[in-house]
Amino acid sequence: MLDEVKDYLHYLTVERGLAANTLQSYERDLKKYTTHLQKELNHTNYNTITRNDIMNFLYHLKDSGMATTTIARTIASIRSFHQFLIREKVTDQDPSVHIETPKTERRLPKILSSAEVENLMEAPEGNTPFGLRDRAMIELLYATGIRVSEMIQLNVSDAHLTMGFIQCTGKGNKERIIPVGRMASQALTTYITEARGKLLKKKSNDALFLNHHGNRLTRQGFWKILKKLARQANIEKELTPHTLRHSFATHLLENGADLRAVQELLGHVDISTTQIYTHVTKTRLKDVYSTYHPRA
Repeated sequence: MLDEVKDYLHYLTVERGLAANTLQSYERDLKKYTTHLQKELNHTNYNTITRNDIMNFLYHLKDSGMATTTIARTIASIRSFHQFLIREKVTDQDPSVHIETPKTERRLPKILSSAEVENLMEAPEGNTPFGLRDRAMIELLYATGIRVSEMIQLNVSDAHLTMGFIQCTGKGNKERIIPVGRMASQALTTYITEARGKLLKKKSNDALFLNHHGNRLTRQGFWKILKKLARQANIEKELTPHTLRHSFATHLLENGADLRAVQELLGHVDISTTQIYTHVTKTRLKDVYSTYHPRA
């Protein structure tokens, strides 16, 4: 049964051109699903799967403590997979068709204040190669709003600093040209000219950001760096690799940026995804009003 999963992932890669992170999510969801069908429910092919079997799997996920948002994504993966099986004539029925997706509460993204961003910028250690690299990464993320997955895929040739922009490839292999501000350009230039060569250790590597082995920095590697910098900056609120992206969008809108322009910068296909940041700014306005108005 895992052969059909491999065929589906190949289809998503070649014909749909989905991003690597999205493919990993589909693969993770469907391998769990298929393993449960085989080991717990004794199925040997997809023709015998019923709606009750899928519900059994979903209850199993819920009982294991999985978040509602993750279960909703898993249902979407299962539906798409069964539709693929029908198109490929592997099966003639879709047991997922009447399964409802659980309603998920849309949580507002957590952001940093301008002061907290400044503290984070100052956290990297002095003029060491790692300090210059870490400052350049934080400056770049806040200046452009790119995803961490996009940042770590950047090559040196993608940074056009004399012209003030970077070139990055986002979800669905879509390329974006994003302006880079003066301070981020300075931090990147200093890192490239003074630190990157020392981290490279005579290796041949086009990656812009390198780890201590001289290889391309990974998402997990950056996550560890960010947690360390947050501690050094005395930031106690929950901080994730996406927090700087959320802060970038919110601060732009708070200062009067056009929603469509922010959508373009973030690489959102649907503007409704970008609109959540307008709710964040309204929430903050209410907080300011409640705190400072004498009759609030």
